[in-house]
Amino acid sequence: MKSRLKLLGLVAVPALLTAAVPAAYAASTTQPHATRAAVTGDVLKGLNTQARRTGSVAAGKRIPVAISLAPRGGTALDTFIAKVSDPHSTSYGHYLTKARFAARFGRTDAEVKQLKGYLRAQGLTVGKVHSGNLLVDATGTAAQLEKAFGTRLSTWKDTKSGRSFYANDSAPTLPTAIASLVSDVAGLNNRVQLHHQATPHTVSPHNGPGGGYTPAQLKGGYNVSGTYTGSGQKIALLEFDGFQQSNITKYDTNYGLGSPTPTVQKVDGGSGALGDGQVEVELDIEVLHAIAPKANVTVFEGPNSDAGEVDTYQAIVDSGIPTTSISWGAAESARTTSNINAVDAVFKAGAAEGLGFYAASGDDGSDDAGDGGTSVDYPASDPYVTGVGGTKLTVTSANAFSKEVAWSGGGGGKSTVFKIPSWQTAVQKSAGGGYRQVPDVSAHANPSPGVSVYSQGSWFSVGGTSAAAPEWAAFAALYNQQATAAGKADLGFADPALYSASGTGFHDITSGSNGAYSAATGWDFTTGWGSYNAATLASKLLG
Repeated sequence: MKSRLKLLGLVAVPALLTAAVPAAYAASTTQPHATRAAVTGDVLKGLNTQARRTGSVAAGKRIPVAISLAPRGGTALDTFIAKVSDPHSTSYGHYLTKARFAARFGRTDAEVKQLKGYLRAQGLTVGKVHSGNLLVDATGTAAQLEKAFGTRLSTWKDTKSGRSFYANDSAPTLPTAIASLVSDVAGLNNRVQLHHQATPHTVSPHNGPGGGYTPAQLKGGYNVSGTYTGSGQKIALLEFDGFQQSNITKYDTNYGLGSPTPTVQKVDGGSGALGDGQVEVELDIEVLHAIAPKANVTVFEGPNSDAGEVDTYQAIVDSGIPTTSISWGAAESARTTSNINAVDAVFKAGAAEGLGFYAASGDDGSDDAGDGGTSVDYPASDPYVTGVGGTKLTVTSANAFSKEVAWSGGGGGKSTVFKIPSWQTAVQKSAGGGYRQVPDVSAHANPSPGVSVYSQGSWFSVGGTSAAAPEWAAFAALYNQQATAAGKADLGFADPALYSASGTGFHDITSGSNGAYSAATGWDFTTGWGSYNAATLASKLLG
């Protein structure tokens, strides 16, 4: 299974820059703020080449936006995260509370008040100011948004798909003093489409009712001790569709898991009516229950929109839940610069506060964009996220690890956006060109046999890196349970610690390919360090 965000346009290295306001609409927006600047990168590229303008958005159409503010202190936040995430640092595990993060890296109350005052003066309704003082929600009519952000909202038709959407014709502008704070205005377009491709298969049974691997096989293959069940731990799921509890109950009852009923937190009104992403959500929940059956799972359901994505990530950070599994992503080249800025800032806040994110690396091998080249998926490529690739696991008749090879669909390669982080330089490859290398780790994702899942009233075998991400999130919950018992800090942002293990506690996968790259000894572009041996890796990380 793969879950994808489909966007329009290319992306450059994220940066917050300012530029002169476009001539169009400047006259109607310069008073009383005569000097304005643009939030560059906050406009879809290729509009006039990949889409045809069909008209203007109705002036009275109400549209929600989420305005992201750049963290205070420049590179100080990156430096802080590096210290609290490095197991060799005396600051390791000394994470910030939400209040201390806001005081140290959030924008000041005066700055937020300035932004809110401006928005209200333009007729917008200001909503929630999220923890950290780095994200402000607002709503307004199309006419009010055009006036507030100095742009025009037009309707467009995609020349390839025929899909209609709306988008801002030019980068949004704001009074210069406010523009210097803002990194993204999400919601000015609805070009974003969040997709997944469920891959249910009918195969020869491997104990599972749908032919996929059972909880016993997954736990046995990855050496998960029955002593640790995730009890007392919390895991978040980022989702853009819903689920039916009756399917989860059926799965749990069939395997005798006794898992707590998942909690649902709707963000910005939720994800709407059940869609074809239901299989995705139920896969994520059931995989977590399979490996960490007693963990408390919260499903964050957000709307299928640009602003909804940012708000849903922020809601997870606001919750303080220490571990998050993410099965939705898009090729880096499909996202705008400002969109990456906004999401990356949320991950940074989470890392500073001791939260870990595990994201599927995609199901298109080394060509995530599907354009015949090499590309990677975001957010798996974010330097503050653990990117999870895919393998094909084989277990013995006694449910023990037998062998593992790289899955051909597992996403991997080099980022074109992020430079290689310091904790990854020890395994830097020439093919990486000095950029972030993906994935970091991997787990079972092959669809045949996949993971046994009960969804929509039937048993299926479902695969993809959408299964691998929750397999790793479940391990993190098990580790946190052990760390709590030992009086140690949660794993938090895991990559620096995982790379410090130098392969200890991993199944090193040395065969298989994902297209442009082949598995090899040690870290590689197909499976990262490999999959986990839960007992050995936990012991290594606990020291």
